[in-house]
Amino acid sequence: MKKRLVIGLSALALAGVGAAAAYVLYVRSQGGDVRGSSTIDFVTTETTPPPPPPPPPPKHHRRAQGVVWPQFGYDTARTHFAVGSSLRPPFRRLWIFHGRSLIEFPPAVAYGRLFVATSTGRLYAVSERTGRKIWVRTSGRCTAASPAVADELVVEVYLNRPPCSSMRTDIDGRVGAYDVRRGKVVWSRTIGPSETSPLVARGLVFVGDWRGDVYALALRTGRIRWRFHAGGKVKGGIALAGDRVFFGAYDGHVYALGAGSGKLLWEASSQPRLGAQGTFYSTPAAAYGRVYVGSTDGKVYSYGAASGELRFAISTGGYVYGSPAISHERVYIGSYSGRFYALDAATGDVKWSFAANGPISGSATVLDGIVYFSTLKERTYGLDAATGKLLWSFPDGKFSPVVADEKHVYLVGFGRVYGMVPR
Repeated sequence: MKKRLVIGLSALALAGVGAAAAYVLYVRSQGGDVRGSSTIDFVTTETTPPPPPPPPPPKHHRRAQGVVWPQFGYDTARTHFAVGSSLRPPFRRLWIFHGRSLIEFPPAVAYGRLFVATSTGRLYAVSERTGRKIWVRTSGRCTAASPAVADELVVEVYLNRPPCSSMRTDIDGRVGAYDVRRGKVVWSRTIGPSETSPLVARGLVFVGDWRGDVYALALRTGRIRWRFHAGGKVKGGIALAGDRVFFGAYDGHVYALGAGSGKLLWEASSQPRLGAQGTFYSTPAAAYGRVYVGSTDGKVYSYGAASGELRFAISTGGYVYGSPAISHERVYIGSYSGRFYALDAATGDVKWSFAANGPISGSATVLDGIVYFSTLKERTYGLDAATGKLLWSFPDGKFSPVVADEKHVYLVGFGRVYGMVPR
């Protein structure tokens, strides 16, 4: 009897081991790289339009341009590609603005001013000509997002008060809108702690927070038009294409909502893997009928913008926190592995990669056929977007380094902003 019991238990143990091994093999097979199609959910005739022509500058800024770099990622689709730019290195430095603390996200540029946010909660308006402070607004909160500018308002989101622990969700954050001229508060709304660089479009402000809520707020008043609750913290920004907004969350899902209603249209997930599921800090970019986003599982994902179906999943060898830059049917994105990639926007095939001097956490920018990115070892690179050849580098920059207007390139260093022009 005992012998039969031992044999039975051994058989059950072997069956359990076999089932576990089969599960591991299944997860590995499901989590492998997926190559995309050049035709399914890929529209080559679709081009990302530039932002609409800027309104004329307000009376007190008649000598300045209008809104030239409205928000993080440049356009509402967050492509990080400035159409029509003709600025190329080498660059000559005109001025340096010292932020006195970390500047993690790039400024918005409008009305002859840069709107710069520091990690200690200060929002500056800086002259594009001289780099001098025009005004500063102090929030007493931490900040980890770019501001957005529209209709003579600058909008910024805030985390909780220092030390700004991400372990707590019972504390509040804030969205604020300020007059661009003097920094006067126009409206303020309490939400959860937020680090989603605001998206301004169609008279609305789209933001998310650590509580998993995504809001559409009226630009002029801050009134809530709709709110959607996701299954995890929303840390990255929100992208808009057509009548849909897209974002990723820390529940391992990417969501598509109706831009006017907040109604869920689809949700997709990162691939299964052993251990924790990959989450999304990266702000999505939308182009060619697709949505592109990086994940903490080390992959770059592409989903059909209309269907939500997975179209490719490509490994990079390290976390992908940065947001994709999209230009000429290529996806440009860096990895904590220290490699920067140019991927075919349809298939995900690696067109070229570049070995940088350290991990890449921030997002890239494409200007006039050159893609710029920085590493956590504080160096900025400018590569030929077609070939990956190194054309220029600069000994500062840590996250998302470059924005521009018609005449200037503004490079974000660790705690500084450099105003530069081509030599």
